Amino acid sequence: MAENTLYYGDNLDILPRYIKDESVDLIYLDPPFKSNQDYNVLFAGQNGSRAAAQIKAFEDTWRWDETAARAYKEVIEAGGRVASMMVAFRSFLGENDMMAYLAMMAPRLVELRRVLKPTGSIYLHCDPTASHFLKILMDAVFGPVDFQNEIIWKRTHAHYSARRFGRVHDTIFFYGKSQHPRWTRIKVPHASKYIRKHFNSLDPLTDRYFQPIALTGDGITHGNSGKPWRGIDPTSVGRHWALPTKFLESYHIKGRTVQEKLDALDAAGLIYWPKKAGGIPRLKWFADELEGAAISDVWTDIPPISAQAVERLPFPTQKPEALLERIIQASSDEGDMVLDPFCGCGTAVAVAQRLNRQWIGIDITHLAITLIKKRLFDTFGDEAKFKVVGEPVDLSGARELARQNKFQFQWWALGLVNARPAEQKKGADQGIDGRRYFIDGKRRVTKQIIISVKSGHTGVRDIRDLRGVVDRENAAIGVLITLEEPTREMRKEAAGADFYHSDYQNTTHPRLQIITIEELLSGKTLDLPVLARTPATDLTFKKAPKAKRNSNNESLNFDD
Repeated sequence: MAENTLYYGDNLDILPRYIKDESVDLIYLDPPFKSNQDYNVLFAGQNGSRAAAQIKAFEDTWRWDETAARAYKEVIEAGGRVASMMVAFRSFLGENDMMAYLAMMAPRLVELRRVLKPTGSIYLHCDPTASHFLKILMDAVFGPVDFQNEIIWKRTHAHYSARRFGRVHDTIFFYGKSQHPRWTRIKVPHASKYIRKHFNSLDPLTDRYFQPIALTGDGITHGNSGKPWRGIDPTSVGRHWALPTKFLESYHIKGRTVQEKLDALDAAGLIYWPKKAGGIPRLKWFADELEGAAISDVWTDIPPISAQAVERLPFPTQKPEALLERIIQASSDEGDMVLDPFCGCGTAVAVAQRLNRQWIGIDITHLAITLIKKRLFDTFGDEAKFKVVGEPVDLSGARELARQNKFQFQWWALGLVNARPAEQKKGADQGIDGRRYFIDGKRRVTKQIIISVKSGHTGVRDIRDLRGVVDRENAAIGVLITLEEPTREMRKEAAGADFYHSDYQNTTHPRLQIITIEELLSGKTLDLPVLARTPATDLTFKKAPKAKRNSNNESLNFDD
């Protein structure tokens, strides 16, 4: 069995390098929508409220530049239907931002089709900004005959707009690798209003509500189905006996003739006799036997994630777990492989884990990888078995990441000490790369730990600067994470900063600490109060809800 895996990197690089042909059963992708906005991660304030402080997760902006032109050129050189469509797009759009977006999406969709099994499905989630172009591109990649549905999801509530109707929906395109992808005939419970309206007859023998349904069908027949039963002749009204086969099987009703089967139904108390003499008997369909309603392609029953929702995490494009649960249950079975190539905060992989699917997640930011790892740990504990590919595992890998992108290095390093990146407050956060929060003392006071990350040359000045920030912020502890080995003078300066005293367990901890990347990779941890390492009192990240099994030890459900 394949191992659940998180990949850090560009999915256009990860897919051909690691994912085999026809190895994935279901793909869900929620890529940036070309909405020309920056997406920011909002964190809760120290009192649990939503703060204005934020960090930029990624920029959802696309420009026609050398990278986009190169991607377009590679698609064209590959030839085929997709190349023809991209030429048409460029002829119509020119060299603008939307064309850049399509040029970046086209090769990714081609790769996703490659890894999909013949019975596999792909769900592309987008908004109306680019959905019409993406639909045509999906037709070119997968073929119009493999299109299954355009799903409309009402993602927010109606709101006033001065010049147009309120924009409240997203679009999800559902395609198969073939015309007949795996489909589980998923259903949803009927609305209570529907049940009250249609199942309003009470059976005095069983105290169950039912709806009387017809035992006859249109037209006259000349076999057993057309013969009278207990004085009732269906042919007199142009009908014949029509007993639902599925109903007979579920109640194990047997008989050689239709009349014998009707006798058995009546003996089981399943026949409703009208009070009016001569009325045609009907079948009792009990409300508690409903199998659920078929799902249409307009989804209004899955609400957006509210600010107070238990599952809400500090990620801008997070989608409800119920949405992913419906998609995964509709197009996969237990043990199938689910892939999300733009996995963000990991909703798809978390739901796949809960529903006993295998999964692959890919994201291009270390911040997302850190959030997903913590989400899986908070929710499933040791039940979530997975590996991470693309993170540095040694000092040389850390140096290479720092060389490639200092911000990704910074986010990765903060993840090693379970710290969150510093919020973007103008001026106030100078010298702060990350923070941790915890509760200490009898009065349950919130304390903070300031983190500074250095990937280049360091010296005594860095320790003095950190001490100044710790004093300014009235922080409990300051930590310098450094790629290079600190000097003797730096350690001496840190040692002179005294200690933080924890009232909870009467322990002391160095107020300024230096730890190297090499030490972190070897397993060394920060010297922190126990409350800063205890889930109940560590307030650094909002915790994902814990998963629990029901009494039958069936699939995991989230504990509210």
